[in-house]
Amino acid sequence: MLTRLSRLPRPAALAICAAPLAALLAVAVFAPLPFAIALPGPTADVLGSEDGKPVISVSGAPTRETSGQLRMTTISATGPSDNTNLMELARMWFRTDRAVMPKEAVYPTGGSDEEIEKHNLEEMTSSQTTAAKAALGFLHKNPDDVKVDLNLAGVGGPSAGLLFSLGIVDKLDGDGSGGDLTGGRSIAGTGTIGADGEVGAVGGVALKTQAARRDGATVFLVPAAECSDARADLPKGLRLIPVTSLSDAVNSLRALNRGGEVPSC
Repeated sequence: MLTRLSRLPRPAALAICAAPLAALLAVAVFAPLPFAIALPGPTADVLGSEDGKPVISVSGAPTRETSGQLRMTTISATGPSDNTNLMELARMWFRTDRAVMPKEAVYPTGGSDEEIEKHNLEEMTSSQTTAAKAALGFLHKNPDDVKVDLNLAGVGGPSAGLLFSLGIVDKLDGDGSGGDLTGGRSIAGTGTIGADGEVGAVGGVALKTQAARRDGATVFLVPAAECSDARADLPKGLRLIPVTSLSDAVNSLRALNRGGEVPSC
């Protein structure tokens, strides 16, 4: 083969050599890759209603009327079985309103689309139960006496836990001094919650800040470990407050309302 090519004119030889290389590049460009493309998703006010029913319903204890908003934030991403190729990734890589993420970071459990959706919804249900325990524990209320029902369908994963807990605290106790925990503001945020009130890190924070500002939030509560991610492409007019626990978040919002010192990223 080398002897035969050596007898060809140089342009013809280069053309023959380039053909398989071009074919390989074409395969590489259009071959499916294990990445997902994510973008800012919808937000939801946990102090509001979903399909005509309050997102947070409490029985066994008096509740209060609230003003302001507590918005949980989400990201939207290509599905676990969707294929993404090099050309698509290249187009998205430099966009600030998109993120290229390994599929296992978005869908860590694997499995079929149906199995992953079921798992995410189960995580949300578990997160809601834990959020209620954390909030009632913070308020020193007996969970045998006070029942909390959380109603938010179609959203999966555990990252709304902090906002659910804050919503319960606001419904039951406000800022502890007769006012709203939100101070009438639109507050957004993200973070998992443990039964002890510990706040855990989540993914896609830089996209969630964009979703929050798009939907009118002026303050964003972020797990402290993800401050640097949240600062990346931070939308103008959105203030970051780092938190490590539910009590951190409540104390920061109380300080914000009275003009006190509030931590920042």
